[in-house]
Amino acid sequence: MTESEARTRKERIDARLRSSVLGWTLIRSDEVRDCSSLTRHAVEEYPTETGPADYALFVDGKLLGIIEAKKVSLGAENVLEQAKRYARGVPDTVGEWRGYRVPFLYSTNGESIFHLDVRRKENTSRLLADFHSPRALLEKYRKDTESAERWFAQRPVAEITRLRPYQIAAVEAIEKALCAGKKSMLIAMATGTGKTFTLVSSIYRLLKSGYARRILFLVDRRALAAQTVSALSAFQTPEGLKLDRDYEVYSQRFRREELEDGNSFDPKVLPEEYLTNPREAHTFIYVSTIQRMAINLLGKDADGGFEYDTDAGKLDIPINAFDVIIADECHRGYSAKETGCWKYVLDYFDAVKIGLTATPAAHTLGLFKDKVYSYSTEQAVLDGYLVDYDAVKITSDIHINGAFLKEGEMVGEIDVETGSEQLDSLEDEREFSAAEIEQKITAPDSTRKILTAIKKYTDQHEAEHKRFPKMLIFAVNDLPHVSHADEVVRTCKEVFGKGDDFVMKITGSPTVDRPLQKIRQFRNRPEPKIVVTVDMLTTGVDIPAIEMIVFMRMVKSRILWVQMLGRGTRLCKEINKEKFTIFDCFDGSLIEYFRNATDFDVTLQKETVSLAEIIERIYDNRDREYNVNRLIKRLRRVQNTMGAEAREAFARYIPDGDMKAYADGLKENLRNDFPGTMELLRNKEFQDLLENYPRPKKVFFKGYDIVDTVDDEVMFRVGDDYQKPRDYLRLFEEFVRKNPEQIEAIEVLLSRPSDWNADVLDDLRDKLRKSHFSEKDLQRGHELVYKKPLADIISMVKHASDYDVPILTARERVEKTVARLAEKHAFTEEQKNWLAYIREHLIENLAISPEDFETMPVFERHGGLTRAKRIFGDAFDAILKEINESLAA
Repeated sequence: MTESEARTRKERIDARLRSSVLGWTLIRSDEVRDCSSLTRHAVEEYPTETGPADYALFVDGKLLGIIEAKKVSLGAENVLEQAKRYARGVPDTVGEWRGYRVPFLYSTNGESIFHLDVRRKENTSRLLADFHSPRALLEKYRKDTESAERWFAQRPVAEITRLRPYQIAAVEAIEKALCAGKKSMLIAMATGTGKTFTLVSSIYRLLKSGYARRILFLVDRRALAAQTVSALSAFQTPEGLKLDRDYEVYSQRFRREELEDGNSFDPKVLPEEYLTNPREAHTFIYVSTIQRMAINLLGKDADGGFEYDTDAGKLDIPINAFDVIIADECHRGYSAKETGCWKYVLDYFDAVKIGLTATPAAHTLGLFKDKVYSYSTEQAVLDGYLVDYDAVKITSDIHINGAFLKEGEMVGEIDVETGSEQLDSLEDEREFSAAEIEQKITAPDSTRKILTAIKKYTDQHEAEHKRFPKMLIFAVNDLPHVSHADEVVRTCKEVFGKGDDFVMKITGSPTVDRPLQKIRQFRNRPEPKIVVTVDMLTTGVDIPAIEMIVFMRMVKSRILWVQMLGRGTRLCKEINKEKFTIFDCFDGSLIEYFRNATDFDVTLQKETVSLAEIIERIYDNRDREYNVNRLIKRLRRVQNTMGAEAREAFARYIPDGDMKAYADGLKENLRNDFPGTMELLRNKEFQDLLENYPRPKKVFFKGYDIVDTVDDEVMFRVGDDYQKPRDYLRLFEEFVRKNPEQIEAIEVLLSRPSDWNADVLDDLRDKLRKSHFSEKDLQRGHELVYKKPLADIISMVKHASDYDVPILTARERVEKTVARLAEKHAFTEEQKNWLAYIREHLIENLAISPEDFETMPVFERHGGLTRAKRIFGDAFDAILKEINESLAA
């Protein structure tokens, strides 16, 4: 029987309005004598010039809202048009906005609630999780956003002096969006560019302007919550005060190991009353994990196996508890199965939502609507705020082609439950695909050879920089007894030979003692130098000194790939970090796979519906054919992963425990005997068995006799593409030959050497760098291809244009120039001394100008420009011009 509108109103809408969270008093219009006496009343059938409104909401004698109701079977959104009509037909009330005399309108069918604030023409209707309480409606009416917008215009963001230009632009973009009436927005900023500090700066301005009083900062890890509270507490306002002295900053309880060493802040736990009974007088920032907030709203059922506080519980929280919600790292999970409840958190509150991410994806835009600002890794590198990376391709035969074991080869068969190993000799040949490496079999020889290949690069780095590079290795797994991470740690200790503390595993495994403390140790202390992880350090961890990242695990998520790369992009002035190196241990296939990935090329995982819910949908005849097909697919999964013990267990319910036969016949059984078939499917014990049936014991092999072939090759990045050294130099040759007219410095080198000078050299280096041809990369390419280390930039450009031009080092070029000069002129001893100073300068700079004599120490300590001019006399300028022309010739 279809539910009537009267029943919908009584059982759904009236119940909502009377709930303890809202606290409206319902009263019929014929019982009202004086509207000014109504304090928190919902007046039913309130008369207007165009008919009775279903509910009129009065607070302190003011008519602030109208609700139009329909029965639950009807859509509610378009019904707002009826509420608009009533809002135009009421007597004069609290104001008038383009003919509307009531500011807040609602339409509902008892389940969906749509809301429109008519006071601003740009506002559009939106879906709410609940109605506003009387106090919330009055606060909403009193809120003066125009005053806050004037404050934004009068107080420049740049008065927060530590903000970088792009961070200023991000804060300005947020405020511009707010002034345009946007309620949801996305900020995309590359990992390592100071997203948290940017948003803390924005929080200060939102509070100071009066735009917001109550701000929720959501993160998805307790460690990130602790970091955020620390950042808030450390922030100094333009007035010279710490932010947590100006405003209340709250969080959840933290364990000691979750706090940074030496933290001076005292994290305060938010009083529950601030959530359940929000007041205008409350002005605060609350940092919470989204898991905890989900439990506050939905109860313990919201726990999806994620980390959360054991003291968290369900609370009656109204939708107006916060004015602004900031969701940090909002690319993570706010859409897939585990976060159906997370999406609920974001949708529940009637607040401005600001998403913050380094890797925006389709589902992120779906939640936050508009990307109002973006600052990419590429731009940050060009601006000098992040470092770029080199790529090395490691080619492992078994990781590409799999492993083939011959009869008689020795393997270790490992019991995955106990870890015991039994050595055996194969009685027949076996083949494992590349996807099964580290899943069903491991090859110690492969791990050792991959790490040995990487050691060549650490040795080279150590020789050049006098330090071993901090390295992060992503392993395949950290499963008990067959842990790839443990295998990598053991092999690193053997290959690098620098002691037990030199290499460390940091994962979420219970075998890792205090992982957060170990992360801080990796960041702040000399050792460990190498850390092996799986997922724990993929994101949200700031370790600027990382200079090498090794991918020994396959990655298929663009978001995860970018986040993993982000571990290396940060600047580290303490070690003068210029770049970092990634090692792709899958023959460069990861680099190739993500080469053309765009900002939003991500498909959203489907939210997983429980098997019991699918069965109930079939029973309720909801999209039956589709759900029967879903159920059969789930049964096929069971069929493919069950063994003898499972068949015996299922035999209590289905003939012979034969899941294949049962799945094959399910559609026919439902047609012929729907009640009987559903009786079994709805049996809770049968459902539990379908989810938790005994799986057969997995077998894992260690292939002692597998011999791997491993090669390595440096890759050069050109935009989003990666090139082998020879291909990289071919691109450079093409660039040089196409651009003489566009890039003056190239034209000078190729046809006008008399115009060569320091400014032209600087311009050349800048143009090449912006075109992905840095001088260091070009030198490295020439060393690998032409076996000529430290080629000078003049040689590289000239050789790209004409293969007959020899490749020289800067020292060789300068020596030739000075020799030609000495042959042509008869210099005095003092002039020869100065030529030696000039030679020393040119080896580093390859051009010279009079200004150099005033700024460069090699000249300053011998008297500078004045002294040089006196030594060379009237020939000074001509000598410099001749030197520059000879260098470029």
